[in-house]
Amino acid sequence: MQDNPLAPPASDSPLISFIITYHEEPIEMVSECIDSICTLSLSPSEREIILVDDGSATTPLPALQDIADQIIYIRQPNRGLSDARNTGIQQATGQWLQFVDADDKLIPSVYECCLDITRYKQTDMVMFDFTSNRQSATLNFEMPTSPVTGTQLLRSKNIHASACCYIFRRSILGNLRFHSGIYHEDEEFTPQLLLRAESVYATTQKAYWYRQRKGSITSATSTKKRLKRLHDTKAIILRLRDLSDTLPVDDRLAMQRRVAQLTMDYIYKIMTETSNKRFLNDELEQLRQQGLFPLPDRNYSQKYNWFRRLSTHRIGLNMMALFLPLLKKER
Repeated sequence: MQDNPLAPPASDSPLISFIITYHEEPIEMVSECIDSICTLSLSPSEREIILVDDGSATTPLPALQDIADQIIYIRQPNRGLSDARNTGIQQATGQWLQFVDADDKLIPSVYECCLDITRYKQTDMVMFDFTSNRQSATLNFEMPTSPVTGTQLLRSKNIHASACCYIFRRSILGNLRFHSGIYHEDEEFTPQLLLRAESVYATTQKAYWYRQRKGSITSATSTKKRLKRLHDTKAIILRLRDLSDTLPVDDRLAMQRRVAQLTMDYIYKIMTETSNKRFLNDELEQLRQQGLFPLPDRNYSQKYNWFRRLSTHRIGLNMMALFLPLLKKER
């Protein structure tokens, strides 16, 4: 690997394409999102801002006239977040891609440090963190001593699932796209993307401001939507498990860790979101038949070890099913 201490290589294409997905978010949030991108030290020719309107009742363009000339606006029928992002990928011409949800925004002073890695390092991805508290987004940047492969990262760390926490080189995508019509699409997309990355700089910078907003996809609380989220999560686990069987040894071990972590999270969510012992037992039996339960005896993390040991025994499983929903309510 060779660093360029002076400037990034010249290219006719933009340095980075920002893909913003929009569906009925408050217009002031969309404006703040776009402003956070325009504030970055990127010239207009270095950035491409793609706003994909996923079938909102009314277009946001009249309220965005002041910055309309700085964005590419695409309006499509409502097909969900996955299809909106896939549309953005198809449109993008930048060397790098960054996903941003329309009700979130970048934190420019911190994001600049991550952006500089794409400018001056020969790498495929930059990973950063998110925050819901602007005060916690202080700049204390330490450059990682060296990059790792995406496989090494998956094998050694609990990754951020959100695709918004990565800047990645568009060329590593290949034919990878988001799975349509599901919740938690990032859980399936991000580990596959990481396996394609030969060089990843993993930082702890809180460069992305995630807004916890009522009415958003992740805050939907109806029983029907909770059950769909659980159903989609299990389907993702099974697809990733099947994929792992086709991978080379190192990639397979990395994906198996991710599958085990997702399975643990799935069991936890059943306990905390349904409080239904019969449903839990039925799902555990299905996971057992698929070879996913009991959880594999691996030293992945302290939390994983604790959960695996308790869930292996009936008494421990019953204790978690009883107390975890109560602990979640107290938070």
